[in-house]
Formats: sequence, C-alpha cells, structure tokens
Amino acid sequence: MKPETNGLADVLKALASIQSELVKLGERVAALESSAHAKTANAPAAVMTTTKAYADESLSDELVLILGAAVAAFLGKKAHIRRIQVLGSTAWAQQGRVTIQASHALNTARS
Repeated sequence: MKPETNGLADVLKALASIQSELVKLGERVAALESSAHAKTANAPAAVMTTTKAYADESLSDELVLILGAAVAAFLGKKAHIRRIQVLGSTAWAQQGRVTIQASHALNTARS
C-alpha cells in the first residue's frame, strides 16, 4: 500500500502545481486584456478602421482581443496580428485523411 500513497501524494502535488500555474496564467491574461483595452481605447480612429478592414465580418472585436491575448500569453510578448483567416473544415478533414493513409505500412515484397 505504500507505493500507492506515494503515487497519490505525487499526483496531488502535481495537481497543486498545475492549479497555481493556471492562477498565474489567468492573472497574466487579465493584465494583457486590460492593457489591450486601454490601448484600444486610446488608439486613433484611423488605426481602428484599418484593423477593422482586415477583420472578417464573422469575427467580433472581443474574439480578436482574446486571440491576441492568447498569442501574447503563449509567446510571452506582444504580437501584432495582421490577419485572421477562418479555415473551413475541409482542410482539417483532408489533413486527417493524409495522416491516416500515411500511417498504413505497405508491404512492397510480393510472393
């Protein structure tokens, strides 16, 4: 029973570590979002209209800000999003088919 107790303690320790990292990431995203909101509020109208011209009509400003915050959190620095393109499901389906067909081992030796 001793190994199970050690394993459980390790799992609980890892879970606590993950929870603390999630809290840190949440605080970081909140800080990035607040700075992004402050910058967009102070941005000139010409910059906002240029950005809006490139944005797809189906994407809201909130979604663009969330994507920007996620990219900034991942990279650890501010990134300029120049283009967001929504890909259709056909690209994902095609890549899935390619992966599955490439995984098949073909037997080249014939008897």
